[in-house]
Formats: sequence, C-alpha cells, structure tokens
Amino acid sequence: MLWSSRSRRPSAVLIGGGLTLSLAACGGVTDGTAGGDEYPTGPITLTVGQEAGGSTDLIARAVSEGSQDALGVAMPVENQPGANGAIATQDVANQSPDGYELVLLNASLITITSQIVSEDEAVTLDDLDVVMGLSRDDYIMVANPDSGYETVDDLVDASGDLTYGTTGIGTGSQLAQLLFFGEADIDGNEVPFDSGAPALTAVMGGQVDVSTIQVGEAMPQIDAGTVTPIMVFSDDRNEYLEDVPTALELGYDVPVAQYRAVAMPAGAPDEVIDTLRAGIEEIVGTEAYQQLNEDHYLTPEEISGEEVEEKWTELTEQYARAIDDNDIDLGQAEE
Repeated sequence: MLWSSRSRRPSAVLIGGGLTLSLAACGGVTDGTAGGDEYPTGPITLTVGQEAGGSTDLIARAVSEGSQDALGVAMPVENQPGANGAIATQDVANQSPDGYELVLLNASLITITSQIVSEDEAVTLDDLDVVMGLSRDDYIMVANPDSGYETVDDLVDASGDLTYGTTGIGTGSQLAQLLFFGEADIDGNEVPFDSGAPALTAVMGGQVDVSTIQVGEAMPQIDAGTVTPIMVFSDDRNEYLEDVPTALELGYDVPVAQYRAVAMPAGAPDEVIDTLRAGIEEIVGTEAYQQLNEDHYLTPEEISGEEVEEKWTELTEQYARAIDDNDIDLGQAEE
C-alpha cells in the first residue's frame, strides 16, 4: 500500500527562535514515550465510515472520550460515510502509519463487501494493522406485528409473497437473509436501505414484512412491541434476547454477526501499536465504556489485533464458501 502524499496536521506549536513545544502524553498508560520516541504528541484522529448516531459511531465516540485519560491526547472523531465504510477505511489506509490516523473498522467491509467489488476496489486486512477488537453486534430478523409473522414456519409458508429490507448491498444484514432464504427455500423481494434505521422504520410502517438489523438498533422497538423478533443470526442466543432462537437452533447454518475493531495503516511500528492497544484496553475497561455496551446491547469482543485478523480471515473464507454453495448474488456495492 502506497502512502498518500497528504500528511496529518502538525501538532507542535512553533515558538520564537525556531523551537517547538510538543504536547507530551500524560495519560494512564503512556508518559509520551514509545521506544524512546515521543508518541503520542498530539491529537489522534479516529475516522468512522458510517453516519453519526449509529452503533459504530457510538463506539468510536466512547473510545474517543476515554483517550485523554488513557493516552494523554484528544481523539477527535470524523464521520466519512459511504460504501459500507470503504471510503473512510481506504482513506485511512493510505495515510502514514505513524499512529495519528485510526479507523473504527466494521468486519462486514472486510468479510463481505470485499467479495462483491473488484480486486482493485476491495479493502483487505493487508491494507491495515488491527490494533484490537472491541465488540460484536448480532443481527436479528424482525417482523411487523400486523403481518402475522411470528416464526420461521410462518415465513416459509409465505414464500413468494414476502418483502424484506436489508441495510444495504454487501452487508451482514443482506448476507444473513439471503443465506437463510436460500437454505429455507423461501422466495422474497429484497428492498435495500442504506442503514439499519430506515430498514427498521420500513418494517414498523409496513413497507416491508421483515428486516434483518443489528440487535442494538432493534431492541427499543422490540421492547415497545412495535416489531416482533423472529430469530438471531449468532452462534449462541443473544444475552439480551434469551427467549429468541438462533438460526442454528432452527436448523439453518447462518452465523452472521457484525464485529468491530480499531485499525490503522499497515506498517506501524510495534511500539506505536503497543501504546495504542494499552490505551484502548484501559478505555474499554472503564465503567463508562462497559455501560455503553449494556445500553446499546453490544457483546464485548475485546481481543488482540492478531486474533481479529485470524478470525476475520476465517469468516471471509466461510462466507465465500456459503455464497458459492448457495449460488447467492449479492449484487454490486455502491460506488
């Protein structure tokens, strides 16, 4: 990966006589030095490839809020939505791997979207160094209560008449539903949306019969009774929805979830990655961050960058086989 000629904004302040004053870190895990070199000495930008207000953005802002205490510097969040995060992630991947440009990475961009775009357009883990994993957000299929659909058997019986919403082309939402419909031999009409919020709204308003969205987005409406949960696409039952069966329990091999991690451009010095990882570990261990997980129904997946890369590579291969075995056409991701 070639680095962009665009560099980060200098954080040093010029003083008379040509001297510079650096902002040394004073947080809990670093004293401003990493392997003898000062890091971090200024703000670390955390880019999010989704709109403000969604799960990915909320996680990024929670990490950002803890940065001053843990790393001694601010961590401003920049939203750069589009193409399931590909635009933002590629922009970060093209920066110098000096530790001042990070991205809140969604697994679906690596494991799913990369399989439906050209090789030149695909964002892969080769472009990035993963600092550490953060969380898992399970997908759940929900129905409009007025539709009368309460179980998978109801959906099988309605084959041919179903309309279903997804959160966009090349997302876990789309893959989970297409794999399930393929295994259950259900015919339906897909209506793609650009995120979970409009897909959920479409179910509530009766524009589609069912949608698959992330648990955190669906829970308020499930609790309010405005949508009916059908099943979750996770290996085990979701801890927040213990009465809702998994697709696996019902006989459908469709384990699809959204994972998130912090990453940076490939080629970062080990000392920088170690400093960042220690800082983020401190952040996710705080009561405030743990409360975020509970408030938004996120399952912690706080693992090393090496474990993230291994797991996501396995998922990419698993999804590729499932797509091929079920002859699924995910279409083309947005430009």
